[in-house]
Amino acid sequence: MGDAEKIKIALERCKKAFTLKPAMGRSTAISNVRMVNGLTFEINEGNWKFSVDMPEAIGGNNTAPTPGVYGRAALGSCLAIGYMMKAAELSIPIQNLEVEVQADFDDGALLGTADKNIPPGYLEVRYTVTVESDAPEEKIIRMLDEGDKHSPYLVVFSRAQKCVRNINIVPTKINN
Repeated sequence: MGDAEKIKIALERCKKAFTLKPAMGRSTAISNVRMVNGLTFEINEGNWKFSVDMPEAIGGNNTAPTPGVYGRAALGSCLAIGYMMKAAELSIPIQNLEVEVQADFDDGALLGTADKNIPPGYLEVRYTVTVESDAPEEKIIRMLDEGDKHSPYLVVFSRAQKCVRNINIVPTKINN
């Protein structure tokens, strides 16, 4: 069984299960981010462990990618995976697929030195999809449109999300 067939069968199975029991599709993911050293942090989620840091020029240790790298990677990989899932569903042969994500930003907004009308974060995000396939262009465009329509991270990047902050303050233990 090829990759596309494996993906198609798995998607059909999940769609059937979620149709019969919609609650099966709902979940909560939890990432824990813990300070290691200055601006270096370790992230744990399930079996995954990775690090994030900032460049030395801004006071970091430059030991790991920045949050921005992970954010852009999350968008690009989510889009790419979604396109391949749609290609499998629609039986579109794909020899290669790449997504390039470009994001414009002004780090002055992060530091509070930019014009007050410039928000921290991205000013514009662009993505370019390159598809190598012998399928007709209209089928590929449909696949990409469907992939965009169902991409969780495209939604995260393109509309405001409800964010709720909870605070726990723990006093430092003093040894006598």
